[in-house]
Amino acid sequence: MTVPPRILVLRALGLGDLLAGVPALRALRRAHPGHETVLAAPAELEPVAAVTGAVDRLLPASAPGREVPPSLDWSGPPPDIAVDLHGNGAASHRLLMGLRPRKLLAFAHPDLPGIDGPPWYAEEHERDRWCRLLQAYGIDADPADVRLPRPRTASPAPGAVVLHPGAGSPARCWPVERYAAVATELRARGLRVVVTGGADEGDLVARLAKQAGLPDTDVFGGGLPFGRLAALVADAHVVISGDTGIAHLAVAHATRSVTLFGPVPPSRWGPPPGPRHRALWYGPEGDPHGRRPDPALLRITPGDVLRAAGRLPGTRHP
Repeated sequence: MTVPPRILVLRALGLGDLLAGVPALRALRRAHPGHETVLAAPAELEPVAAVTGAVDRLLPASAPGREVPPSLDWSGPPPDIAVDLHGNGAASHRLLMGLRPRKLLAFAHPDLPGIDGPPWYAEEHERDRWCRLLQAYGIDADPADVRLPRPRTASPAPGAVVLHPGAGSPARCWPVERYAAVATELRARGLRVVVTGGADEGDLVARLAKQAGLPDTDVFGGGLPFGRLAALVADAHVVISGDTGIAHLAVAHATRSVTLFGPVPPSRWGPPPGPRHRALWYGPEGDPHGRRPDPALLRITPGDVLRAAGRLPGTRHP
């Protein structure tokens, strides 16, 4: 049996990172339709990778703190093409170089002069960055190619406002009491409000639910399976969250969203231009690894969020 040529893509990060990388993954698929595309990413992202239509197989790979994995469980001949979508550090480049791919697509790095990639721009938007990398190697890529197919699973709360208070670091977590104030006002207007959270955010979700007086039926903590989460987001009235994975999922399903930014500006991680998404940002830029909510994020008030949600097309004002 003939083994097809293989592309190995490294992006061992989170949900939002994978969704921001979808345009680049699809560009690789279009450019190399006869290749098997293998994505090195955390195992829990396998169902996400599958629905992109651009990944044939997920190779489990992760490291604490979203660092570069120490190794990859690659077997068989070297990859025909290896693509570093993880970052611009020498560590991720060297990890892929160690597999001796026939070709490596990566940004240039001063410690690795043998890589002929384009320069890295720190201020570039994440979707644009990876598409530009591929374009430098002659592969056409569209940063707007972010849509996912409609989930087959039924939404557990169709038409609800989805609040997601968690994020990857404390610096990006808007205070629970402010989310509760938003929830209380929206419920007073006759809207159903539900709250979601990841597997390790049970306490956060419980605190918000208690302060907002939400019934148990409207609390989805503990990390919904991806299919149910995608269905919830796809059929939501609006998604309100910080700068985290669920905001990217709302973009992928063209669901109205209000995203609260700080300490990182939306110019690097925000939604694409369009009336269905509002990015709230006052600045200045801060420390994305801070242990407390960033001052820029704290400048956003519940009133700001409610006004932004009310200005989205098709939102109801009971």
